[in-house]
Amino acid sequence: MTLHKDVIDAILDGSHFDPHSFLGAHLESGTVFFRVIQPFALSVVVIGKDFRVPMEHLHRGVWEGKLQHPTIPDYRVEARYGEETIVRDDSFRHLPTVGELDLHLIHEGRHEQLTNALGARVMSFQSDLGVVKGTAFTVWAPNAKGIQVVGDFNHWDGTSHPMRSLGASGVWEIFIPNVVKGDTYKYRVTTASGYQIDKADPLARHSEVPPSTASIVWESSYQWNDDNWLDERSATDWKSAPISVYEVHFGSWRQGVSFSQAAIELRDYVLLHGFTHVEFLPLAQHPYAPSWGYQVTGYFAVASRYGNPDELKYLIDVLHQAGIGVIMDWVPAHFPKDAWALARFDGTPLYEHPNPQLGEPPDWGTYIFNF
Repeated sequence: MTLHKDVIDAILDGSHFDPHSFLGAHLESGTVFFRVIQPFALSVVVIGKDFRVPMEHLHRGVWEGKLQHPTIPDYRVEARYGEETIVRDDSFRHLPTVGELDLHLIHEGRHEQLTNALGARVMSFQSDLGVVKGTAFTVWAPNAKGIQVVGDFNHWDGTSHPMRSLGASGVWEIFIPNVVKGDTYKYRVTTASGYQIDKADPLARHSEVPPSTASIVWESSYQWNDDNWLDERSATDWKSAPISVYEVHFGSWRQGVSFSQAAIELRDYVLLHGFTHVEFLPLAQHPYAPSWGYQVTGYFAVASRYGNPDELKYLIDVLHQAGIGVIMDWVPAHFPKDAWALARFDGTPLYEHPNPQLGEPPDWGTYIFNF
């Protein structure tokens, strides 16, 4: 299988729908062809348990080598940059991290646990050369021409990490080894017209503090301690129980405090005044603080100006342990037009209604979801 320069250009420029079909390792009649992206490397070698395959540079940082072998072996990529040599796993040797059932349900709009299928998911698994840990990036963008993952781990240069389209589902995916909790990222979307824009992850679990807008890879380590509250909640007939709700806009209740810093003080205040529940004004990620959380850009991420997801879990846990219920305000009505967020996500009105008379409320300057 010859890899022409125009194919390499399309892959590196973020306009190819299936880079994995050319990159990685491919077996043809007893010969394994290795193709890797290592821009700026002076030399590249594919290494395994019992082999070393020197690579030949093809074009724009894409390298190729071949090995006589009956199967595709586990391998790593050894790249030399000046006096430094770096050994990495190869994103393009990994199978998709999203199953066929997930893709089917996403395509039909019936998937009820999207956080288990989309977004940035930290994963680890065994291989012949040792444990592999990294992050699977998965995003729904059915009308994109191509997508790259950019982040601090690749110097915000997407040429090393073009994603593959997983067919009619509209989902794009790539597994990137060594990307872990705390790394920042975005999706560089190439639209059908060839225009590129960097987008925050719609399914991000965490985000940078505004005005910064990148998504953050997150892996929770929080251990809940509210079993007693959950048991009592299940056993309570709330239709006949007395309820008194204390509504809180977190950003102005005690300015400048984090979720974890406010937990004890808020608990004590609510208990002192006899409330049974706290209702938080929206705590999903929103870039404009005076909106009170009603212009959401990240529906699956917490408002990072107040802390990280585990700090919010701690706040809720403290309230639950004191017998205080928590109600979360949620805003499915509309979302802002920020170019880096949900608006025109893949170059088309993907989330918003395409008809401005149905998709744009005149008083808010926002978009309305296409329900």
